[in-house]
Amino acid sequence: MIFWLITGTLSITIGLLLGFTLLQKNEKNESSAEYNLRVYRDQLKEIDRDLTRGVIEQENAERLRTEISRRILAADSQLINDRINRQESYSGRLFIAIISGIFLTLGSIFLYRELGAPGYGDLGLSERLARLEENSKNRPSQSEAENTISKTKNEDVSEDFLLLMQRLREKTTEQPDSLQGQILLAKYEAVLGDFIAGYTAQEQVLQLQGNESTAEDWANYAELLILAAGGYVSPKAENALIKALQLNPISGTARYYLGQMKNQIGRPDQAFAIWSKLLEEGQQDAAWIEPIRIQIQDVAARAGKHNFVLSPINQITGPTQNEIDEISELPPSEQAEMIASMVESLNQRLSDEGGTVDEWTRLIRSLVVLNRLNDAKAAYDSALVEFADNTLALQILNESARQADLIP
Repeated sequence: MIFWLITGTLSITIGLLLGFTLLQKNEKNESSAEYNLRVYRDQLKEIDRDLTRGVIEQENAERLRTEISRRILAADSQLINDRINRQESYSGRLFIAIISGIFLTLGSIFLYRELGAPGYGDLGLSERLARLEENSKNRPSQSEAENTISKTKNEDVSEDFLLLMQRLREKTTEQPDSLQGQILLAKYEAVLGDFIAGYTAQEQVLQLQGNESTAEDWANYAELLILAAGGYVSPKAENALIKALQLNPISGTARYYLGQMKNQIGRPDQAFAIWSKLLEEGQQDAAWIEPIRIQIQDVAARAGKHNFVLSPINQITGPTQNEIDEISELPPSEQAEMIASMVESLNQRLSDEGGTVDEWTRLIRSLVVLNRLNDAKAAYDSALVEFADNTLALQILNESARQADLIP
């Protein structure tokens, strides 16, 4: 009630001040009739002075006085009309002042009721943090989040793969206690994009492992929950992340998603602290690095870290400048052969030894540039198998393949 009394008094006061300003006469600006009268009277005095000094004759002085007197009468008549018009307009200005005051007073109160927060007290930092904590505890559950997400599955798989998946599902149904079967089911359900089935299988994995479960197992479970909820970190996923960090405090996957949760609940300061630490560790081939780099500048700004500068990412080692210069000096046919040889060398190394997701995406793009689309598709399929248990890496691979028009 006190708030409304204060705001109402302020609104009325401002309205009265505006109305008073509107009604107040501006004394500094004289009318043209007043100015003319002042000039003509000065001219009459000047005629008398000129006549006394003998500058003009009596006859001319009389003629000038007559003309100036005529003009004085005209100006005086105009001044009277102006005063009458000014008096008549006063009522109009008074009406406008009253309407403006009422409009400003009631309008400002109405707008505040619609856009403001009546009754919302001034919050100190501790109280704001307490409210954020309360909102975090009452945020939507996993099932509530899943109900708002449209379910889409990866249809860009072969018939053989779908047949194998059908057999795997049947086998795990017949033998639900098969740990290896449930591990494979969780992994490949995620590849198909059915994250609910994926985390359901992973729950069975954790149950079968018991105390033998690792931080990676819990982090994978949390990741599947988050993906099933469209990126939202539910309380259920948060508990899984906490379990993963209890088993391994430096788990990159768990820390990345924990930072994502902090960002979602309105704690960008904590998200920034987690993500900036992950970036400092320099694991440039980690799947969470690119998502962090995309988001961290906005998080830093909201956390008040206005001096934060995102450092350039370490580039994947490639040909030296001398090698590039040597290739550019070769005839076009030999250049193409040399480039193809380098790409084939990368392809062979990744096939034999594996590599980072950035190296796989570079290989896929290079093969597409060389118009070796079948080889590019084969490399993409091999990368999917290598990173089958790393959903973030799969997202990066899929995006790269889409940009290269390998998949729709």
